Order: sequence, then structure tokens, then C-alpha cells
Amino acid sequence: MNKELQELEAQIEAILFTMGEAVEAERIATALEHDIDTVRRVVRNMMDRYDSLDRGIQIIELNDSFQMSTKQNMYEALIKIAHVPKKHVLTDVLLETLSIVAYKQPITKAEIEAIRGVSCDHAVNKLVEYRLITEVGRMDSPGRPIIFGTTEDFLRSFGLVSLDDLPIVKPEKVEDFKLEAEEEIQLKLDI
Repeated sequence: MNKELQELEAQIEAILFTMGEAVEAERIATALEHDIDTVRRVVRNMMDRYDSLDRGIQIIELNDSFQMSTKQNMYEALIKIAHVPKKHVLTDVLLETLSIVAYKQPITKAEIEAIRGVSCDHAVNKLVEYRLITEVGRMDSPGRPIIFGTTEDFLRSFGLVSLDDLPIVKPEKVEDFKLEAEEEIQLKLDI
């Protein structure tokens, strides 16, 4: 490896380590005065080397951004020295609400409630607290309702590189879901 490439890798490593969060490839390229394709290629080569070596860290890709993080198999050792991270429990209601946001984003609370058929205030507030969804803007309509979308923490938590990696729901499954929902509504009306 030539000296210029070693220096570029060292600079990228320093940026990712120092930032502690995902950094867009374009920002890295601008800061290092290199073209974006070179930066992507170098970072992906670094990712491969980190993966192949017995290292405790890795570089992950999130929506054309890169982040240095701890490998999952190191968590047990980390827990022994650091405070135990709080595990968030995703109930069925939270998972359902999160799924709606993930597949329909950007989306408002009213649109989520129209799909679910019930109030979603608590679920949305919990998902924001867990940093799985966030406010991405406001709708240009009366009342200017908040629009929600998923976060990088959502991608990280579910092992996704981008929203394109979400499973595709087959049309026949959508029909099954509709029938189940209608039956559930009918059961509640019969009670």
C-alpha cells in the first residue's frame, strides 16, 4: 500500500472515530479534498479489512454514510466494564406503528391513526424516545402537522444499510392483513 493511500485511510479512520456517528461520504470527500468515488472505495476496502481481521471494531454503511462501531460479538466484554445499556422493549403496538412509519414515510400521526384505527400518541412518543423515528418536517396544510420518518438508529437496530433493504410485502399478504383487520373490527363490534 502506498503512503498516500495509507494517509487517506488514517484520515478517514480518524474522522469516523472522532465523529462517533454516521458521516456522509460526501462530507468525508469534501473534508479530505478527494472525489467521492475514491472515498467510498477506500472506506469499503477498510470495511473488508476490519471484517477479516480479529478486531473489536468495524465500519458500517448507512444510507451512503459511514460509521465506526463496535462489533456485536464484543458486547459481552463491554457490558462487564460499561454500564449495561437499557434494552428497549418493542411491544406489538410499537412494532406495528414502527412498520407503518418505515413503509409509509414521511407520514403524520393522523395518517398512522387512519391505518391503525386507534390513537397512536403513546406509540409515536415511545418510538421517538427510543430514537427509532424522528420529526422530519411539517406538512404544508392547516395546523402544520408533524411528519415522521425513521432514523439511522432504526437502520442500525434492524441491520439495514438503507430503507431499500426493508422486506417487500407481497400483494396477497396485504389482502390477508386487510381481511384480518376487518375480522378483528367485526369481533369488537359484536362484543
